[in-house]
Amino acid sequence: SAGPAVRARWLLAVADALDAAAGTLVPVARTETRLPEGRLSGELRRTTFQLRLFAERLHSGALDDVHIDHADPDWPMGARPDIRRTTVPLGPVLVFAASNFPFAFSVLGGDTASALAAGCPVVVKAHPGHPELSRLTAAVGREALADAGAPAHLLQIIEGERAGADAVQDRRTKAVGFTGSTRGGRHLFDLAAARPDPIPFYGELGSTNPVVVTPAGWAGRGEEIATGFAGSCTLGSGQFCTQPGVVFVPDADAFLAALPSLSAGPMLNERIGTAYTDALDALAARDGVEVARRVPGEEGQPDVVLLRTTADAVRNDPALITTEVFGPASLVVAYRSPEEVEEALAEFEGTLTGTVQAAGADDAVGLRMLDLLTRYAGRVIWNEWPTGVTVSDAQQHGGPWPASTAPTTTSVGTAAIRRFRRPVAFQNVPGAALPPELRDR
Repeated sequence: SAGPAVRARWLLAVADALDAAAGTLVPVARTETRLPEGRLSGELRRTTFQLRLFAERLHSGALDDVHIDHADPDWPMGARPDIRRTTVPLGPVLVFAASNFPFAFSVLGGDTASALAAGCPVVVKAHPGHPELSRLTAAVGREALADAGAPAHLLQIIEGERAGADAVQDRRTKAVGFTGSTRGGRHLFDLAAARPDPIPFYGELGSTNPVVVTPAGWAGRGEEIATGFAGSCTLGSGQFCTQPGVVFVPDADAFLAALPSLSAGPMLNERIGTAYTDALDALAARDGVEVARRVPGEEGQPDVVLLRTTADAVRNDPALITTEVFGPASLVVAYRSPEEVEEALAEFEGTLTGTVQAAGADDAVGLRMLDLLTRYAGRVIWNEWPTGVTVSDAQQHGGPWPASTAPTTTSVGTAAIRRFRRPVAFQNVPGAALPPELRDR
């Protein structure tokens, strides 16, 4: 029942408290995740920024979804009553924290921020990869909310797979936000759908994020493209959901030769490291795939690996380009003609991003590829790289299955709030009984 201004105050209080606790939180995150201090500090700033952005948009009314149709006796289909539509909070939201972003997609990350902005209580299922950080972050958030006058139990935390599954099926839960693996997300999605009262499950799952380098793009920007790819492929040791896992190139030999030195930091934990090695080995063993380049990691760090195949091999085994390897590895696909790329892209069901590395704005092949990628991707990129997902009003982070379970929504940016509010129309309701935003000014 709290209005936008009150919810904004709560979000600002949480953001300020997180900033004040950075000296405590970042060292714990460093110990549990193996991520460097600079990365973690930047991610915490991103987390508090998105809380403040939601607060600012609540204050300004930019997140209102209000429509008012006054009574009209001459409406063409017959007299129209006075009808006014707004949105209301969906109810308690269950958020599954992610492993790879211990601040931005965890206890007080984007799902929690958007649910609180929507006016929903939140229960966070903590990720086992950073349990102590999760408890500390939750304590900071709860104290800040209490000091700001928020209701008790607005933010809660649970731990363990069984507790998470049970919470999906708890009749009090009205929606679920999830960031993680396709297998785990599909299991929880099925639990949500199998309830006597099925609920929305907003899952952000797997993606290989194809990149298409056009012949003109390679001819004019080859060195720039190779350098940009190397940085994007290994950023965060490849543990980003937007890591470019597949790159189509017109000259694989030249592309591989142009790449700068490659290196990666440690994986988040041993389980993720083992999963990376297993998935990589399985993909490398497929017919038509070879290891083109392997850079051994230092002790405790993963190898950086580039696999190589051809468009012909993809035609015979389309799963080559849809199999996600979570880590610093990518599959280089050599093609002879744009038509081969078009045929391969048709095998994608859905992906978070699709990137075109072209020449100028008049690159006809690039424009064709951009149009094709729009059919399968939630975000299409021209001559930039998919890693680095800004938080903004226009951001879209999602896509057709298996990129997400709800392709009409986003898990990043202010539009993420729409997942956790539902529309209600008020017909012929007296002005004093209307929500404030629906009353005549």
